[in-house]
Amino acid sequence: MTNPTVGEIIKAQVTDENDAYFFAQVDGYTYEVDKLELEKPLKLGGFVTGFAYENENHKLQITKKIPTVQKDSYGWGTVVATRHDLGVFVAIGLPNKDLVVSLDDLPTITTLWPQKGDRLMVAMKSDSKGRLWGEIAQQSIFDAVSRRAPEEMKSKKVKATVYRNKIAGTLIVTEEYYLGFIHPSQRYDEPRLGQVVDARVIGVREDGSLNLSVKPLAYKTMDEDAQFLLLQLQRRADHFLPFNDKSAPEAIKKQFGFSKSQFKRALGHLYKARLITQVDQGIQLVESDDTTN
Repeated sequence: MTNPTVGEIIKAQVTDENDAYFFAQVDGYTYEVDKLELEKPLKLGGFVTGFAYENENHKLQITKKIPTVQKDSYGWGTVVATRHDLGVFVAIGLPNKDLVVSLDDLPTITTLWPQKGDRLMVAMKSDSKGRLWGEIAQQSIFDAVSRRAPEEMKSKKVKATVYRNKIAGTLIVTEEYYLGFIHPSQRYDEPRLGQVVDARVIGVREDGSLNLSVKPLAYKTMDEDAQFLLLQLQRRADHFLPFNDKSAPEAIKKQFGFSKSQFKRALGHLYKARLITQVDQGIQLVESDDTTN
């Protein structure tokens, strides 16, 4: 006998009912239809059309709530649970049923697995026993649904979902379906698969994808002395100050109001952030609005 039809829309004949369900049959298999879903009762001997699946109680069920996620149809689902011996469970809107994405399709490093509340773009697939699983969208799917980002996106803030973890960096897709890349130097920790991150656009590539950073702007991580020194450089028309680590303590104190050790520490912050360069007799502001710490 063939496996029951699941993971697709079917038409079944109504054969029976109880207080909670109607029962409908097709190809010798009986499916439950939850009465709470129905706007009006079904008729015995009539037909019902809906999406067929096996629910969490291992009962065949037909629902009128047709999910976006189907076989060969990708959509976003929300991670609701994790089992390290199995994979992650993803809610796609089916009553009494979450899709499992197998651990075989998840990162080798379990700390990069999606957590509850994260989101994955998935489709359905069935195994040889007819069981439904979640299949994570591959690069070709994201290429197909993505858009080219305009040049005006530079320096904009975006909300994006991680869809692939690679050694070279993190691949993401924004809410607007722009594709992007986070280099390891532009993050503190590697984001999880499915994690939603707040990022800043630091470049728009020729192919319309984005280079992103999840680090704060450099000036936001500086101490007050470094911020004050940066402000002095920005206010000068030539963005130059005739002071460096060789300048006399008295001159530094008179100009900036702090000690030479404070001045050198502030210089160190600005050098580390690549916001200044040392030139003859002083320091020069580097013209860049997206350098990060």
